[in-house]
Amino acid sequence: MSDINAPVLIYTTFASAREAETLGKQLLKRDLAACVNIFPAIISLYQWRGQTQRGAEAAMIVKTRAGRADDAVRVIEDLHPYELPAILTLPVTGGGGAFIDWIAAQTPTRRKSV
Repeated sequence: MSDINAPVLIYTTFASAREAETLGKQLLKRDLAACVNIFPAIISLYQWRGQTQRGAEAAMIVKTRAGRADDAVRVIEDLHPYELPAILTLPVTGGGGAFIDWIAAQTPTRRKSV
């Protein structure tokens, strides 16, 4: 498997599952994600502007490949409602070969216009 076809996961959070779903659909439409998983109810504890914060959020995991990850991150940054969204790209070190091939097939290099 070439490095551009290596699977990666992108993790980000939103104020609501609806916001995550809206952005996730944009990634799918643009062939930047093979699949998006949304966890609708998480509690986040974090430091922001010198104070500890607690908030209810939704988490989203995007399954894509390394060759599309930078484009996916740019779309998330452009469309995300947060001032400073949490966006992390995580390498995948293994998995089911057929599933990994499916991720690559769903995220071709060509870009769809939206």
